[in-house]
Amino acid sequence: MAVTDLPLFQALKSKMRWHQARQGVLAENIANADTPGYGAKEVKAYSFEDHLSRAGLALSTDTTRAGHITGNMSGTKDAKVKEMDAFEVTPSGNSVNLEEQMMKITENQMDYQAATTLYTKGMGLIRTALSKSA
Repeated sequence: MAVTDLPLFQALKSKMRWHQARQGVLAENIANADTPGYGAKEVKAYSFEDHLSRAGLALSTDTTRAGHITGNMSGTKDAKVKEMDAFEVTPSGNSVNLEEQMMKITENQMDYQAATTLYTKGMGLIRTALSKSA
């Protein structure tokens, strides 16, 4: 088993792929800002629970006493692109708001950078743990 196959790194890679897909959808929205009848799109929000179900993982709680309630986290939802409900629509039927899309791109970029930083720091911790101490 490779180090990058650990569940933490798989979840981070899944999150980064989601951000890449969202960046493409947001860029498409901006590219079609002047297209008559174009409706702005958005990617379904990323959920850790969805990642677990796609990866075939299930988290369950251990019961150490008879009174404990068992729990299980799993689901079967898929990430999909959907058309957004628009507040502003131009007379030509276009629902892309450039300011809103630019704010979403900035937010997406910051979240992607946070995920890559976590991935890099995690790999650094593993390298440190596996390295020979002097």
